[in-house]
Formats: sequence, structure tokens, C-alpha cells
Amino acid sequence: MIRNRDELATTRARELALSCLEAGIEAARPDRVVAEQVAVEGNALSVAGTRYDLSAYDELVLLGGGKAADAVARALEGVLDDRLDRGLVVTSDPVETDAVEVVEGSHPVPDERAREGARAILDRARDHDERTLLLVSITGGGSALLPLPAGDVRLRDLQAITEALVESGAAIEEINAVRKHLSLIKGGGLARAAAPATVVGLVFSDVVGNDFATIASGPTAPDETTYGDALSVLDRYDVDAPEPVVEHLRAGVAGDYDETPSDGLSHVDNHVLASAWTALSAAEDAVADTEYEPVVLSSRIRGEATEAALSQVAIAEECRATGRPVEPPAVLLSGGETTVTVLGNGEGGPNLEFALRAGIELPEGVVCASVDTDGSDGATDAAGAIVDSATVEDPAAARRALVENDALSVLDDAGALIETGPTGTNVNDLRVLVVE
Repeated sequence: MIRNRDELATTRARELALSCLEAGIEAARPDRVVAEQVAVEGNALSVAGTRYDLSAYDELVLLGGGKAADAVARALEGVLDDRLDRGLVVTSDPVETDAVEVVEGSHPVPDERAREGARAILDRARDHDERTLLLVSITGGGSALLPLPAGDVRLRDLQAITEALVESGAAIEEINAVRKHLSLIKGGGLARAAAPATVVGLVFSDVVGNDFATIASGPTAPDETTYGDALSVLDRYDVDAPEPVVEHLRAGVAGDYDETPSDGLSHVDNHVLASAWTALSAAEDAVADTEYEPVVLSSRIRGEATEAALSQVAIAEECRATGRPVEPPAVLLSGGETTVTVLGNGEGGPNLEFALRAGIELPEGVVCASVDTDGSDGATDAAGAIVDSATVEDPAAARRALVENDALSVLDDAGALIETGPTGTNVNDLRVLVVE
């Protein structure tokens, strides 16, 4: 899976770190997850332990969006076979499917292809009745890949506000509070349109805490945020929003538009099929047959990437100095989603900034690897990076690069980039610190 593994695995600690990453990503791949979580026995469809009587429905349909939506569709085709009547998903890097139509869109900034795909999905959702069992695959990236502007908001307004919010350092929950109130499909919009069909959400979570309302901006989930909350996010981060965006949100506050549904979605079941814990558990298992002691620090790491890096380096230092919280040799694991407040003009992403900041501080005998499980950190072609105490030769230059948000160039020059290509899944960040 890691294309340049041979170049990176120069020590046993590095090899172990890379094995943990590969095990975690592999465990979260849709073909493996769907095979474990979805099954058909006679006329019963089982999804994460919940059974649905297929004889109660005239048709079985799949809709969805996100970076892994196509891979989920292909996996479902293998399980459901000819029981799946048809489907449509929007994704960023399509794989071949049989019965399900795939529309390619852009991520992280939405494009016209994604908008047309989202429109088609909403139209198809409205076509179904109570005799339809509607599966909805929801994966990370769905917020950008299911854009459907509401009111007088234009696609270019969504593009501009998405870029501004991502660069502002706002948390994903805050970003999505805005996006949900600019969309006809997010914030429960898809579920509301599909009523009275039975809707079953098949969710690959890329957010801390697996909040259905946040994953892909919650197209099948009730939404507790309001137009007022969305305006507050813009104010809090001093976001320069296009005028149609501000006008739409103000009109929503004034009652000109309906709020996103906070209840009334009793026809919907949402199931988390994979999450950060899926990857972390597999990474932990990869250490089981070694003398290293695995410890999962948290699946909920968030905040600025550079600050999170310092915290985890400090834990590794404590292990080496005092044997707390675990006696070395040990492997420290974490998941979640860190953010970057963009102030410079360089290239990078949260995992690259995490790795570079860690690399500046790492003591001898500690290896740190950090990746985005979808295979692309930020807007780069690198999944992340692996570093040790010898990686950063010029700490001052590395610090300047971080100020310019240019971690990519430094890590590339150091031969530290981890290259996987698109992995077909997305359960957010996976980090490994191997402490000798």
C-alpha cells in the first residue's frame, strides 16, 4: 500500500510504524468493512446488526457521496448482487462499478460536476415511496462532493466560502454548520426529501466523535445548528464571505427559509460502519506479536496540528524518561482530525505539519508517522510523512516553513513523504509514535 515503503523503512522502528499505518488503512477499506458489516440472509438484509425485511420493499436503491462512496458502492454490489436495483454516487476518484452510476466531482472545493450529481441524487430521493429501501453511503469528503446551493447562493459562492473556512482554522463542526445552511441536501435535506422511503445511512466516519450531523454535513441526520450559528462562525473567524452567502444566512435568521430539520426523521437509521477506531484497533493489533507495548492515546485528537504534535512528542519523551504512561519499547497511537490555520502560501496539510513539527523536537530513539487515511493530506499528493530525530537537519528553516505552511517542501527534500495514492477509504488521521 505504501508505494515508497522500501525507501522509508530504513530501521526496525520505521518499519513497525509503517506496518501500523498500513494495517489501519487496510482495516478501514470499504470492501473489508462492508463484508464484515453488511450481509443478506434469505429475505433479510443485515446492516451492523440491524435487520431489514427485504420482502417489505419493492426496490433497493443506493445513493451517496464522499471520497469512498464509489468503493462502498462496489463492495455493496458484491454483497447484494442482483438485489440492488440501481444507484448513484458522487466521488472524487471513481472506481469501476456495475449497477451503480458514479459521478466524478472535485474535493475539497466543489465543482459543477459535483453540483449536477448532487442535484440528480436529490431528485432521485424524491422519487421513492414507502416501498423503497434506500441505502445512503456517506463518507468523508461528502460535504464538498454533494454541493447543492440553496436560495440565491451560487456554486462559485460555495467554492469561495469553502476555501475561506478551510483556511480559517475553524473546526469541521463549525465549517459544516455553515455549509449545511447553504445547501438543499446537507443537514438532513436528503433524508427529508426521501420520506417516506426507509433510509439506511451507511457511514464511514471521518470526524471526531462520529457525529452523524457532522459527517459529510449530515445529509441523513437531524441538525441542531441554526442559521444564527452559521453566521456566528463567520464572525468568530473573521471569514470574508461572498455577499450572497451572508444574505442567505441573514434571510434564514429572519425566517425566510426553513431551518434544517432537528427532528422528524423517524424513517432514517444511520449506522457507523467504520471510524477512527477501526484503523486504531487494527494498528494496535499490528503491534501484538512484537515486544512493543501499544497504547491508544485517543481517537479524538483535534486542534492545531503543530500543537498536537508537541503534546504527543512530550508523551514520547515522558515514556523515555520515566516509563509513564508506558515503559518502552512502546507504540503510541492516535486518531482524530487536526487543523491548520493557513497564513502562508506554501503547500502542506495537517499531517505534514504534525510530522514536521514533531521532527523538530523528536529525541533520539523515537519515530513519528502521521497520515490522512484517504491518501492525500490537504491538497497534496502525499498521505503524510515519517520522521525521526535525524530528519530535520535545519530546525530554523523548518520553523520558517511552518510559518509559511510549506511543510511539503521540507519533508520532500528530506525524503520523508509517505506515498499511498488514493486508498479508497477515509477515517481521517492516523498517527504512530514508536518509542525505543
